[in-house]
Amino acid sequence: MIQLFQEYHSLFFEGFKITIYSSVIALVFSLIIGTLMAIFQLSQNRIVRGLAKAYVEFFRNIPLLIIAMFFVVVVPMYWISLDGFQAGTIALIIYTSAFIAETVRSGIQTVPKGQMEAGLSSGFTYWQTMRYLILPQAFKIVIPPLGNQFINLVKNSSVLAMVAGLDLMYQADSVANTTFETFNTYIIAALFYLVLTLPLSYLMNHLEKRWSVTG
Repeated sequence: MIQLFQEYHSLFFEGFKITIYSSVIALVFSLIIGTLMAIFQLSQNRIVRGLAKAYVEFFRNIPLLIIAMFFVVVVPMYWISLDGFQAGTIALIIYTSAFIAETVRSGIQTVPKGQMEAGLSSGFTYWQTMRYLILPQAFKIVIPPLGNQFINLVKNSSVLAMVAGLDLMYQADSVANTTFETFNTYIIAALFYLVLTLPLSYLMNHLEKRWSVTG
C-alpha cells in the first residue's frame, strides 16, 4: 500500500484537492439555499410555501446521480455546457440543500413562537427577526443533524467521479484500473475521506458542547 501511494500520490492529492474544493463550495451554498428554503416553507404566502415544499420534496426523493447526470447531459442540450466538476458540484448543492432545509425548518419550529412576536414588537422586520433571533437559536438546536448533513455532503462528493469531475474517487478509480490493486487503492481513498470527515465531526461536536453551555 505504501509503495502504491508513493507512486501515485500526486493523483491522490490532486483528487483530494478537487474533493475539498467541491465540498466547501457545496457546503456554503447548500447551507444558504437550504436555510432560505426552510424559511420559505414557513411563509404565510401559499405560493412561496408551496414552491419551497415542492423543491424540498422533489430533490430529497430522487438520487443524487440523476441530478448530476441532468446537468451533464440535459442542460448542455438546451443551455450551457458544464464540465464534470461544475455539474457534480451543482448537483451536490441542490441535493444537500433539500435535506438542510428540512433540518433547519425543524429547528425554527422548535423556537418558541413568542420569540418572533417579541422581535416584531421591538421594531424588527420579519427578516431581521429571523436573522438575529430565530435562526441563531434554531442552528444551536440542529447542530447534530446539520453536522451529519455536512459529513454526508463530503461523502456524496464522490458523485463527481461518475461525471468525470476529477475528484478523489475518480483518481482512485483511475489508479485501480491501472494497477489492479483495487483493495489498497480504495483503502487509501477511504483514509483521505477520513481526513475530511473526522475533523468535521469533531468540530460539530465541539460546537454542540460549546453552544449548549453558552445557550
